[in-house]
Amino acid sequence: MSRSARVERDTLETQIRVRLDLDGTGRGVFDTGVPFLEHMLDQVARHGLIDLEIEAKGDLHIDAHHLVEDLGITLGQAFARAVGEKKGIRRYGHAYVPLDEALSRAVIDLSGRPGLEMQVDFRRAAVGGFDVDLFHEFFQGFVNHALVTLHLDCIRGRNAHHIAETLFKAFGRALRMAVEADPRLQGAVPSTKGTL
Repeated sequence: MSRSARVERDTLETQIRVRLDLDGTGRGVFDTGVPFLEHMLDQVARHGLIDLEIEAKGDLHIDAHHLVEDLGITLGQAFARAVGEKKGIRRYGHAYVPLDEALSRAVIDLSGRPGLEMQVDFRRAAVGGFDVDLFHEFFQGFVNHALVTLHLDCIRGRNAHHIAETLFKAFGRALRMAVEADPRLQGAVPSTKGTL
């Protein structure tokens, strides 16, 4: 069974194309015009073992807000399509990832219910020219359209680049765990309701 999807989003503000394969090798190809975001998306692909191709154009002459939020939305839609009915998967995933002084945790539930709890304090407003407020917009767009519950916590850290990188690596690893097959489920949906 193929667990891949292609989704396009065209608005007056952005044009986005996402292709992903949940059973990939971690290959990422990105063309967004936002280099630091591409660096973070590459962490998701590599640590999640998700093949991920993203082309995105937007009104960057204003700022990156619309593009980053819409990219989260489109990636969430592609993820939801690729994971399908969620039969036989673990459903829950978690990861702790350190990078030097920074330590972050991601916990995800492919619950069918969108929810984001993000407890991250950055000591500066931008990293690599990227507005750190937009990380929340990206993840909010993702959870709203992937229909998942996601908790992201920076447990400690000073360097904004390290904090961001640990968040995205942990997110990728938590996704990887959640979509893995659980042979003991024998293809059943991991829910007492029988559906997610």
